[in-house]
Amino acid sequence: MVGAAEVLSLLERQAATVAVAESLTGGLLGARFTSVSGASRTFRGGVISYATDLKHALLDVPEELLRREGAVHPDVAAAMASGVARLCEATYGLAVTGVAGPEPQDGRPVGTVHLAVSGPGGQIWRKQLSLEGSRERIRVETVDEAVDLLAGVLKSNTREHSG
Repeated sequence: MVGAAEVLSLLERQAATVAVAESLTGGLLGARFTSVSGASRTFRGGVISYATDLKHALLDVPEELLRREGAVHPDVAAAMASGVARLCEATYGLAVTGVAGPEPQDGRPVGTVHLAVSGPGGQIWRKQLSLEGSRERIRVETVDEAVDLLAGVLKSNTREHSG
């Protein structure tokens, strides 16, 4: 796993910024980044869209998608990532949505998590997780995996631009 400090450093080297859209993590992802000294150079901010209607109202996730699939879906994560990048004027949007428990949601079992990164040119990277454990463990692992996903995207973009 990659740390938030390394991700922020990668962003700074690329003169890029990030914003986060969180559902099940309720602010933990933003807190992970802002716990790093100097985060304000690359971390723009975020939206905690815990309620499904806020995903549409604040992040422009299509109402039809939310009605059809519910809040826990890969396309919802992708739309959240794009929406927060646009809203916060960030190079990258990083979004997490899922079911931390204790009950299933939208027909999805506890531990179902979708991550997405939105990047330049409308590019989207996604990852689906099936996590186990307590509500807190699922939330913390989601943050770890989200930071790791963004790190992978940034490292691949570094290789593309240096090769």
